[in-house]
Amino acid sequence: MSLPFDQIGLILGIPAVAAALMAALPGYRLTSWLNILASLGTFLAAGSLLISDRPAPTDLFLIDELNIVFIVLNTFVGFTAACFSAGYIAHELETGRLTPVYLRFYHAMYQIMMFGMNLVLITNNIGLMWVAIELATLSTVVMVGIYRTPEALEAAWKYFILGSVGIALALFGTILVYLAAEPVLGEGTAAMAFTRLLPRAAEFDPMILNLAFVFLILGYGTKVGLAPLHAWLPDAHAEGPTPISAVLSGLLLNVALYAVLRFKMLMTANPATLEPGPLMVTMGLVSLVFAALMLYGRRDIKRLFAYSSIEHMGIIVFAFGMGGPLANFAGLLQMVMHSLTKSAIFFAVGHVAQIKGSQKIADIRGLTQSHPALGWSLVIGVLAIAGMPPFGVFMSEFLIIGSTFERAPLLALALVGGLLLAFGALLMRLTGFAFGEPTPGQKSSVASLVPFHVHMALVFLAGIFLPAPMVEWFQAVAQLLG
Repeated sequence: MSLPFDQIGLILGIPAVAAALMAALPGYRLTSWLNILASLGTFLAAGSLLISDRPAPTDLFLIDELNIVFIVLNTFVGFTAACFSAGYIAHELETGRLTPVYLRFYHAMYQIMMFGMNLVLITNNIGLMWVAIELATLSTVVMVGIYRTPEALEAAWKYFILGSVGIALALFGTILVYLAAEPVLGEGTAAMAFTRLLPRAAEFDPMILNLAFVFLILGYGTKVGLAPLHAWLPDAHAEGPTPISAVLSGLLLNVALYAVLRFKMLMTANPATLEPGPLMVTMGLVSLVFAALMLYGRRDIKRLFAYSSIEHMGIIVFAFGMGGPLANFAGLLQMVMHSLTKSAIFFAVGHVAQIKGSQKIADIRGLTQSHPALGWSLVIGVLAIAGMPPFGVFMSEFLIIGSTFERAPLLALALVGGLLLAFGALLMRLTGFAFGEPTPGQKSSVASLVPFHVHMALVFLAGIFLPAPMVEWFQAVAQLLG
């Protein structure tokens, strides 16, 4: 089936064409500019979904209130990460950490990754969704190992192997959903389209759906980074290029979460199935507490924020597991705020690692004295992700805690305990690398922090004021999620 020349065609077509073009072009500088332009074009095409008529759903593609949130966020962070990547990788070339040979297909793989993630969010077909997540995973595996050091190659292989196990479990779950739907909807793509599955879900065999969801949350939960399925994530963040760390934390984890939410909607549409909420709440809370404890022993700054990502994905999954209008609204807001804040932090961390020549926290001291603009920027980012007011993460976490206290006070106490553990760890690390006796380092460029400040400005504004259209939009999504 050919794509219409509408937003869907542009959102998928721009990165696909750009990837093919950049794979054929030599030279890093030209392809870096093309990468930025392609990412900008994709973001503008996605943004137009907010102000224009949506394409009609088909058995292959769907645009609704839920995936518009993910698509716009995905393409925006993809664009800002592409801007950050241009300067970051250029510095890696100048210092000899990367060579033109290793970078030959870097930007092509970046656009393939964006194509895969966009396809996950736009497709209406559960089988095509699985294929797209695998494509996005494989492209990031290649980029995680781009430095070709033993540690980077080990991280890439670990990511590949664990990701393959997860995606195999998700495939089995997807097949089970098809088997449950096929007697009701018939053979073919009709039994794989979300818009056809959801209205008839109450007629599906609940036992098959229960088994399917277990495999799906374990499989896609591996991609989300939920404990104990998280083992690939810290290594991939620490050993890959920092722009890819920003994309992994800010985007790829959300893409897998989106798949989980779609199947959760399917489960809740069948009253005879087990409630998916308790399983999600348990996995989310375990991830939060585990990651909060692990934050205390990190010696690598990128690993530190990788575990912070596990913590926040746990909070988000916990909120969606609780369900209801307020918890879903808060979970959605937390997801958006985490994506913007954590990707911004990785932008800053990338500069820190370059000017200090190390990712070890022991080698990073006194940033606010040696590099005031960069140091105070990182302080702001850490305070924001730790949930301090007036940033958006504080607002979303406050809503999650309030909703949980109303319905399950004991769970709320466990949630608050995990948040306080994580806050203490981040504050302890912050005082070390931001203050104290400065360690030697190179000069940094204030202009290189523009993507960071754009993200943090949005997070700050969300913490003090949410526009009414955005509130109504998120409320509609919260109702959709049940």
